[in-house]
Amino acid sequence: MNGKNSLCFSSDYMEGAHPAIIRRLTETNMEQSAGYGSDEYSESAREKIRSACNAPGADVFFLTGGTQANAVMIDAILRPYQGVLAAESGHISVHEAGAIEFGGHKVLTLPHENGKISAQEIKDILKSYNTDLNREHMVMPGMVYLTHPTELGALYSLSELKEISKVCRKNKIVLYLDGARLAYAFACPGNDVTLPDIAALCDAFYIGGTKCGALFGEAVVIPKHDMIPHLFTMIKQHGALLAKGRIAGIQFDTLFTDELYFSIGATAIEAADRIRKALTEKGYDLAFSSPTNQIFILLDKEKEKDLSEKVEMGFWENADKDHVIMRIATSWATQREDVDRLIELL
Repeated sequence: MNGKNSLCFSSDYMEGAHPAIIRRLTETNMEQSAGYGSDEYSESAREKIRSACNAPGADVFFLTGGTQANAVMIDAILRPYQGVLAAESGHISVHEAGAIEFGGHKVLTLPHENGKISAQEIKDILKSYNTDLNREHMVMPGMVYLTHPTELGALYSLSELKEISKVCRKNKIVLYLDGARLAYAFACPGNDVTLPDIAALCDAFYIGGTKCGALFGEAVVIPKHDMIPHLFTMIKQHGALLAKGRIAGIQFDTLFTDELYFSIGATAIEAADRIRKALTEKGYDLAFSSPTNQIFILLDKEKEKDLSEKVEMGFWENADKDHVIMRIATSWATQREDVDRLIELL
């Protein structure tokens, strides 16, 4: 923080957890339960997630964070000679410190629009690989990685997701979706993609908890049972198996009780919409078009320095030598009075 009275809008996982989760963890704190996710709470959470996905046979695993989930799943799915297609702005491409390459797989980047890649771009690069006479000397694309919402706050439409899925299935490559901020997509009026849609169109995906009201945790879902044999063992090999698995299980069991996960993001979207409106009215330039809980503003460096003394924003990138792009992120826990104060400061 920049000072005692500073506002913090730098990220969407600065707070602890939703009160319902804290309450449930407290209530069950002294209970003894089996480890490694074999407890009753984890199984209850799995059943609720299967029901919400309309995928009764799905395999569900709870991992602690997004980078961990991406690294484990991409390594578990791909053959040693394969790489993963992703947007140049994709989390695995930029902000995961080379975790995918560390696991032995190349990230093959594609141009994007607000973080989205298109079915045509995927089709073109697969055609280029398959018709290249030197392809045996190259990394084979074996997976497509998407994020919904994207790192720049954009949403895939259902028709876009269907087209991408169609290309992947025709070319027999895996479609994997990173849902770190999925709750904020579901709360956005412009979203037309549901959890059953994702389960039907993707081969694997994860439902984000860390950024969406949990203390930590992501729920990895593989809709087709046993698509990845011995995944439990591979999770262990990656050092990603949580001994006290019930802590993650209880959190997701709570998030998927009374459809909390599908309503928890509403506060973030309402706050972000108010901030976007204020920014536009006050003459600020938005760097990217985002309808979700992330707002990217273009500031000259003097203005950025002035604002940063009063509100903590997230640095995104240098736009040029005189301008910087900063991110304002709202969350399930954003307070209305903090939004009011931010708008006054603007």
